[in-house]
Amino acid sequence: MRREKFQVSTNYKILLVDDEPGIVDSLSVVLKRSGYHYTGLTNPLEAIERVRNEHFDLLILDYLMSPIHGDEVVRQIREFNREIYILLLTGHKDLAPPLETIKALDIQGYCEKSDRFDQLLLLVESGIKSITQMRLIKKFQEGLNRILQAVPKIYQLQPIGSILEEILVEILPLVNSENAFILVDDNITQFNSRNNSIFKGIGSYHADIHDFMEMLNPSLMEHIGHARLNKSAVKLDGGVVIPLINEYHQDIGIIYVESDDLEDGLKLLEIYSSQAASSINNAFLHSLVNIKNDELNKTYDQLRERYMDTIEALRMVVDAKDTYTRGHSDRVAYYTVKIGESFGMSKEELDLLRVSGLFHDVGKIGTSDDILSKSEKLTEWELIEIRKHPLKGAHILSAISMFKEVAPIVKCHHERMDGSGYPEGLTGESIPFMSRIIAVADAFDAMMSDRRYRSKLPFEEARNQLINGAGSQFDQVVVDHFNRVLGNFPDMIREIAETYPCSSADLLLYE
Repeated sequence: MRREKFQVSTNYKILLVDDEPGIVDSLSVVLKRSGYHYTGLTNPLEAIERVRNEHFDLLILDYLMSPIHGDEVVRQIREFNREIYILLLTGHKDLAPPLETIKALDIQGYCEKSDRFDQLLLLVESGIKSITQMRLIKKFQEGLNRILQAVPKIYQLQPIGSILEEILVEILPLVNSENAFILVDDNITQFNSRNNSIFKGIGSYHADIHDFMEMLNPSLMEHIGHARLNKSAVKLDGGVVIPLINEYHQDIGIIYVESDDLEDGLKLLEIYSSQAASSINNAFLHSLVNIKNDELNKTYDQLRERYMDTIEALRMVVDAKDTYTRGHSDRVAYYTVKIGESFGMSKEELDLLRVSGLFHDVGKIGTSDDILSKSEKLTEWELIEIRKHPLKGAHILSAISMFKEVAPIVKCHHERMDGSGYPEGLTGESIPFMSRIIAVADAFDAMMSDRRYRSKLPFEEARNQLINGAGSQFDQVVVDHFNRVLGNFPDMIREIAETYPCSSADLLLYE
């Protein structure tokens, strides 16, 4: 308890003034034992000059002193310092200054001297709490003033890149930060009809697209996606992800700020981010982007390519974790497209289905190798951990807008029609249709592959397992369509080998 108090107390400077050296020494021992950072003086005139030239948070002084009394010390100090917190000591309550004087000089408290210092320590502790609150209020006042000064700048008619940089420059002082980046969607401008994302970094994040994408480790990507999906800030060790929510309550991007000073500044960040979101939305709505169309498209394409590369690399890492599941995502993607074709889906829908199938297990990047490679029955804790991968995958894919349609599909691919699936226990039509397709394709390929904990099933038995699970685990209509597709299974095997050469070795699993 004392150690914790010491860590807090050293953030505050106390000045102790009494013309009796013995009193100063006694109080110094008490304050030191309680962990306070203090300076003791016996000359009240020297104390006035120290307060004038140094910063002190709290002043403890005697009333009756020589050559001037405590009330005169306070009167002179108040001429140039109205913020210092003052506690007045008296030898006897009858010798205390009048109440009117205490109020006029803004003295926050006084107590009688005694051999025990319990009352004084309580007043000091109360004073420190009041100072803390005043610091917080002052910080908010300064922060709000900064926001008010910054808002006109970010609403000026200027290129979107300049707006984003101005937002970052103004946001850093709010939390004593040097490093931040902003990632926003551009899906409403006249320049394109696609969902694209653009970014701007400052400090260590002032980088080109290639270097920036390398900074997006799986954990940060997951937290970005979490903030966007839930439209709420995500605090990390040494940083925070703030979603950008415009006046229509739409998520249009995020700001990530590195800082260890978030306890008081987070609310300021959230206030400022709402203004930033409005300014960005305003710029897009009024087509105030002064970047050439071809330059925008080039930037978008580079970001898309780099992010696709990043996700693909994560998927390959997941496959590499277990030789028994290598090529699984490729085959699931292939089967899902075949099922989608049987439903007469459009090219755009099939592309979405293929990408969702490819990345359906990307969330396993955060699952321990020991769990993924375990051949024995999983413990309850291990089951809980591995069942987190659909949600983790959805968060990773939600980090930028180009995957916003993929994320909910990946999130729900382990839901079951009867509600016994995960992560949310959805039922029937509440499960996205494409997730129901992936669930069938995923289960079929898993049954047709050797795993550490069991051998592969024969083709007809795997097919019957799907039929038996229709209506409870799987969508009945999806299973019916897939069964018709599987009527041409030998040709499908050859086509998989041609489409995904890297999976050709895995086709031996089907022999």
